[in-house]
Amino acid sequence: MLEGSTLATLATILLMAVTTYLTRIIGYVALRDRTLSPRMRAVMENVPGCVLISVIAPAFVSRNPADLAALAITLFAATRLSLLPTVVIGVAATGILRHLFG
Repeated sequence: MLEGSTLATLATILLMAVTTYLTRIIGYVALRDRTLSPRMRAVMENVPGCVLISVIAPAFVSRNPADLAALAITLFAATRLSLLPTVVIGVAATGILRHLFG
């Protein structure tokens, strides 16, 4: 059976994934028959990244070594990879490092 904190963590990860996915889908559905300006197109392409930043921003002020190491790994991945692999690597790194460091 899952502990309360583990269940909350899994729920948070799931809700982050759904939120990121929904920002793309809702934008597509709402704007599919419209011609967007280049500026609006850039805004729509960056919405999922903004959601991700709002989730990981608190790690910048963390004193937990696992969170800081995972943040460094995620930032490195973000400079090399697209959004989805970066999210997967960030989540995996955080989970593994928190498990190892306690």
